[in-house]
Amino acid sequence: MSVTRTYFTLNVADMERAIAFYEGVLGPVVRLRGSEWSELKLGEATVALHASGARPRETGLVIEVDDLDAACEAVVRSGGSIANPPQPLPDGTRMADVIDTEGNGFALASPVETSNVTTF
Repeated sequence: MSVTRTYFTLNVADMERAIAFYEGVLGPVVRLRGSEWSELKLGEATVALHASGARPRETGLVIEVDDLDAACEAVVRSGGSIANPPQPLPDGTRMADVIDTEGNGFALASPVETSNVTTF
């Protein structure tokens, strides 16, 4: 037995609105588009959007981007909101908590600056 794929699912009420949000924030990331199930390719990961009627939730999803401030601006411009603005973390990462158009909470992060990384 081997793992063939891993994906993370977000519940959405309006599939087209959700897809427009993620494309507005992250660019052309839609791998599969459907009325009940769509998939976003985010780096090595797949995030599935499911029109389930279930309520949104805090997801635990973190998406690392190269420009956190620009990504946060895109969240607002695309209809989402900023729950907690970008903050520095002790490891040098900056992170912001955001909410998509469907009410799902996730985090955006910028990479750790290599000058702050300790190697062993």
